[in-house]
Amino acid sequence: MFVDTNVLINARFLEAPDHEAARAGLENALAPSEPLRISRRIDVGGKQIHDANIVATMRAYGERRLLTFNVADFHRYIDHIELVAG
Repeated sequence: MFVDTNVLINARFLEAPDHEAARAGLENALAPSEPLRISRRIDVGGKQIHDANIVATMRAYGERRLLTFNVADFHRYIDHIELVAG
């Protein structure tokens, strides 16, 4: 089963609004000894998360070309998208 990182984050922090649900979901997923998987998408952090979200949304909709003024910001995704300079 693929586990979204938001489940892991909510399970980790007691203050998270969905903490109990996340913990229960992980426990249920582990019960049948089914392998759990997470995404190891290109290494990103901080402000790069927004760019990663754009690329992920593009991929989900089968879109390959991105018109942007920030070509340098998206260069790390060159294997996944085509950059079109604005």
